[in-house]
Amino acid sequence: MARFRDLTLVPVIVLLLAVGAVLDPIFLTSGNLTNILQQQAAISLVVLAEAMILISGKFDLSLESTVGMAPALAVMLVVPAAAGGFGLGLPAVLVIPLCLLVGAAVGAFNGFLIIRFQLSAFVVTLAMLIIVHGLQLGPTEGKTLFQLPDSILYLGSATWLGLPAAIWIAAVLFGAGSLGLGYLRLGRSLYAIGGNADAARAAGIRVDRVLWGVFVLGGVLAALAGILETGRLGAIGAGQGVGWIFMVFAAAVIGGVSMDGGKGTILGALTGVLVIGLVQNILTLKGVSGFWQPVVYGGIILVALMISRIAGGKAQD
Repeated sequence: MARFRDLTLVPVIVLLLAVGAVLDPIFLTSGNLTNILQQQAAISLVVLAEAMILISGKFDLSLESTVGMAPALAVMLVVPAAAGGFGLGLPAVLVIPLCLLVGAAVGAFNGFLIIRFQLSAFVVTLAMLIIVHGLQLGPTEGKTLFQLPDSILYLGSATWLGLPAAIWIAAVLFGAGSLGLGYLRLGRSLYAIGGNADAARAAGIRVDRVLWGVFVLGGVLAALAGILETGRLGAIGAGQGVGWIFMVFAAAVIGGVSMDGGKGTILGALTGVLVIGLVQNILTLKGVSGFWQPVVYGGIILVALMISRIAGGKAQD
């Protein structure tokens, strides 16, 4: 039954596909469905990162800021001052490694504060959300970076075997995440820590090292999401990634990832991403203003929390 729980949202996805087809004939075309998957590829990596952190019993609200800051800072280290850079003239081939390194550094700093000083993950990452976004706004002065090296645009714009490369990358990483959490010792450790950190420590699990590692991995995935989004848009705006954390939590929660830690699967989180993507596309096709869409996402989170609470209560009885 636990395995079938991963497929809870499959009927919802089928229903949304049917509703979308009735509301707009364009909805079920291959071009539109591919567009949905490509648009969700970047944010799905943030969902993957958040899901693993939530399973370990922690939070990371700063992931959305890393999506914009990491590629922006990496680009500014490479492009000339005339293009909005620092004028250091580093080789363009280094832009992606630098971006991933920045993401890892943010995650490592979050983990250090939370683990070393026993600070609240929620409060620390909320502060880091503001700080990291400020580290993008300050150097760029809120301007959009347009003159980007081809190396950072490739992954988000290339096509492999008839599909955008971003879709393949997201699919491979979700597959690896699902296998890792399901079958590797390190993955199972996340569930143990999220369920009871003291018991996990007593069982010989290096809790602090695992938690620090998952924060670093989360930062790297957020930076990679920023690379994919940069390539899709062809620019890095001051608002890149802003507001994503709400959709990320919506996707994770409705996908069955527990906010209390120790429960949830990568497959469930993926179905949550697909539901959010389909809802977003239907709202867009019907001309619903983007200003109203957060109301829908918030409603989805509340309904999912109520369903989770009811199901949890029954399980305990």
